[in-house]
Parts: sequence; C-alpha cells; structure tokens
Amino acid sequence: MIEIPRIETERLRLTALGERHFEDYASMLADASSTRFVGDGHPLDRMNAWRSMAMLLGHWSLRGYGIWAVELKDTGEFVGRVGLHNPEGWPDLELGWMLMPNQRHKGYATEACRAALDFAFNHLKAPRVVSLIDAENSESERIACRIGGRQATTIDFLGHATLVYIYHPPESS
Repeated sequence: MIEIPRIETERLRLTALGERHFEDYASMLADASSTRFVGDGHPLDRMNAWRSMAMLLGHWSLRGYGIWAVELKDTGEFVGRVGLHNPEGWPDLELGWMLMPNQRHKGYATEACRAALDFAFNHLKAPRVVSLIDAENSESERIACRIGGRQATTIDFLGHATLVYIYHPPESS
C-alpha cells in the first residue's frame, strides 16, 4: 500500500481519506450545492460516495499522487477534499477541491490548494497544473485566481463549457 503524505498548513491538515471521513464525505457528496459543478452535476448516494472515495484512494496507488481529506488541525473536523488527479481521459494534471457547505468562505480552499500546488511543483516536479472549472462556477474561478491560476482557454469537457486555469511553478530566485 502506498503511503499518502500528510501536509500541514497554518490551520489545516491534508491527510489520507479514510473510513473515519466517510459519513461527512457522503454528506458532502449528497449535497446538491457541492456536486452542482462536478461530474454530471447530481448528488451521489452513499454507495456512489463510497465508490468515489475508493477511486480517489486508488488514484494514489496508480499515479503516486491524489486527493487528500482536509481536516481542521485543532479539532480533526472534516473540511472537504483537495488535491491532484489525472484519471484516464483527463486532459492534464488537475488541482481540484470540494468543501463541506458549512466550511466554505473561510479561506480553507485557498490554503489547502496552495499546499497541494506546492506538493505538485516541489515533490512531483510538475511543469504545470490545471484546474478544470465549469464556466458557471464563479466561486471556484475566484479561488483559482487567488492561488495564481490564469485562464488559458475554454474547452468542452464532459459535455460542459469548462474553463482551463493554468498554474506554473514559482520562478526560482
């Protein structure tokens, strides 16, 4: 089994998704506001939330990187998921995020995404990372801009107009 690295930021811990996260994870994926801009846009039932979690964990074994559970460092409370993925059929290495509805608008996505980008550039040596953002998802666009993304193009991805935001490694001094 691959060891999933743990990353800590000022307020957050990025750690391996585990069964202890499942109830909150399933709740997040059952919420229409969480899934509106992901996949087919529909909430997931518990069985498909379990499959989603299993796929994200399997990605670590197949690619050597993936999506982390995000927890509050001081309480261990589940905040959401953030990380890197590039499953079959994806156009590039993607930074993605999803937060529990009650954890949004607190700066957690920005903080966790910066840590994931640091991992991509400093550990994976990725030449670039993208975020694929539904053209109607203005909240995610703001996060992408806040963490240094620049919109490069718009593509038709999985049947939706999708903005491609690109991140490049910081220039070394």
